[in-house]
Amino acid sequence: MTIHEYGAALATALVGLWWLGRRLCAACEAANATDWGHVWLNRLDGLNRLFCRHYHRLNHDPITLPQRGGALLVSNHVSGLDPLLMIAAAQRPLRFIIAQEEYERFGLNWLFRALGCIPVAREQRAELALRAALRALEAGEVVALFPHGRIHLDGDPPRALKGGVARLAALSGCPIYPVRITGISGVGRVLGAVVRRSRARLIGFSALTCTGHTAEGCLEELAQVLNGPTHDMSTDP
Repeated sequence: MTIHEYGAALATALVGLWWLGRRLCAACEAANATDWGHVWLNRLDGLNRLFCRHYHRLNHDPITLPQRGGALLVSNHVSGLDPLLMIAAAQRPLRFIIAQEEYERFGLNWLFRALGCIPVAREQRAELALRAALRALEAGEVVALFPHGRIHLDGDPPRALKGGVARLAALSGCPIYPVRITGISGVGRVLGAVVRRSRARLIGFSALTCTGHTAEGCLEELAQVLNGPTHDMSTDP
């Protein structure tokens, strides 16, 4: 191959990559359903929706979040795929409360920061995260969290829900919107669940309010929704 032929082949390859990139950006923009405030975040939103819809075959109920105003979105927690599914099913940006060690994970901290995630240390300074989440709710944002605190599979010994969600609901007056995730192939895994193909299902439930209820009563009602029957978790790819 002469230098001119090599140059022509390289130019053709670059044009092809540019064209594919433009097509991918257009597909992501068409799939985007939430305004995150930045073009590239909106494209990532669209890419995530395509990924969850076509690769993980996400089937989800509409999440009936209010069009504006603060709200709490909560879910059971079975894998590292869960937040991607919740984002793909929601029509508003979600600010996740995540563990400090996950927030500081190498290579992902920039993304968690851009998405407005709220880090919380498991053993200390939890009060700081609660205050940050309360400010977000008061500013009209949607805060998402996993009340089990960490991955908890159907059939595992019962684990009490963390009280932070009830406290946030009581202090802010915001409703709690529970969803339940099933059909994940890589249950119990973080990155493995993202890679292993699933038949993901996200089930939405009516909003709960903690107004007029004790924290214990609110958590008990929420646990009945999130824990669900032990027989509805599918692991078939």
